[in-house]
Amino acid sequence: MTDMLSIGASGVRAYQTALTTTSENIANAGTAGYSRRVANTREVAAPSDGSNRVLNGLGVTVSGITRTGSDLHNAEVRSAGSDLARSEAGVVWLQRIEGALTGNKLDERLTAFFNAATALAADPSASAPRATMLQAAASLAGSFSATGAALDGALADLDRSADAMAGQLNTLTASLAKVNSALGRTAQGTSAQAALLDERDRLLDSMSALTDVSVSFDAAGRASVKAGGSGPLLVQGDQAAVATYARGPGGATSFAVYGIDGSHALTPGGGALAGIAEGAARIADARDALDRIAVDLASGVNTVQAGGHDLDGNAGAAMFSATGASDFKLVLDDPRGIAAAAPGGGERSNGNLTALAALRTSGRFEGSLTTLTTDNASALSARRSVAEVQSTIRANAAATRDSVAGVNVDEEAVDLIRFQQAYQASSRVIQVARETLDAIFNIR
Repeated sequence: MTDMLSIGASGVRAYQTALTTTSENIANAGTAGYSRRVANTREVAAPSDGSNRVLNGLGVTVSGITRTGSDLHNAEVRSAGSDLARSEAGVVWLQRIEGALTGNKLDERLTAFFNAATALAADPSASAPRATMLQAAASLAGSFSATGAALDGALADLDRSADAMAGQLNTLTASLAKVNSALGRTAQGTSAQAALLDERDRLLDSMSALTDVSVSFDAAGRASVKAGGSGPLLVQGDQAAVATYARGPGGATSFAVYGIDGSHALTPGGGALAGIAEGAARIADARDALDRIAVDLASGVNTVQAGGHDLDGNAGAAMFSATGASDFKLVLDDPRGIAAAAPGGGERSNGNLTALAALRTSGRFEGSLTTLTTDNASALSARRSVAEVQSTIRANAAATRDSVAGVNVDEEAVDLIRFQQAYQASSRVIQVARETLDAIFNIR
């Protein structure tokens, strides 16, 4: 009878744990990053007495709580997520470039300026077309400076985003180091360990969204993390490195890691940090191209001005000043100062405006600006297409992982009924044993 009591009690304890574990799975079915847990049971075998007799077992016990899941599937999700995050970050900065290049209607203002010069050539002594051309020049200067400022602003925002992301990476690495430390002190096969492993994997997913990582685990489940395939250590045991960001005057970005094994350059091949580096290079290239257009246009127009005479017969003065797009300015403030006439041609001469028309053709300013805008638009479209494909790949990888590690509420409900019945049956075993003992004790 005591064996029956012991066996029944072991069943009650084991299936109470199984019921608790199943209930935890159901309660966390919608919790992101939660991995289904299983209470593993095994028979408590009776010790052998050295004979050939078959002895009954002594009940059941829970050998441990294990998480379902696959490190391989988790790694595939991290890799796909890292690729997607890079593309999504690249889309953000390509959109900023597109907004800067098109938002201030620079192409329209440039065309309007040259068209105003063509209109002035029809009546070079009239004040109205001169005022119109000067106003078009003012609008062009304003559009150049606003476009340059928009690109500068995009680069400043990128710097702030990169600093914030480096800070996020540092927070994640520090948190993972704490989880590693806790895993080293936590017994294996417990719910506490399962919760820590879930948190570890959530942190790794978040890290891979910032930079591509390679991960290895020790027997306790502690993660060692390197940036990329063979980059610097980000986390090892309870140690975490510190990442920093800087950008040189030419637009080149640099990331560095300090801490675990010295100082090393960090070259992200994936994640948002890689998208940041790509975005910075594209913004810098767009700004350089725009600066060249601005400087060449200002220099060319001023050269044309110097080669002609204004309405008062004087040599033409400079119309623009520019060392780049951001400081593109109109410096001619009098419509009479437009040098429409060829030297000695008189106030009705438009000979010098022919040189301006030739500059429009040879300088290809409008074509260069169009090429800059369309090239960026093409890159943006291509990056969006890549991001769509990568989003599907990431979703499929996550679905595969979740099919193994995720909670199926229907299956858990079946397990809940099964464990409940087993719990009730074990309780009934205890009750029967007690009733039998009571009957024996009441025999006189």
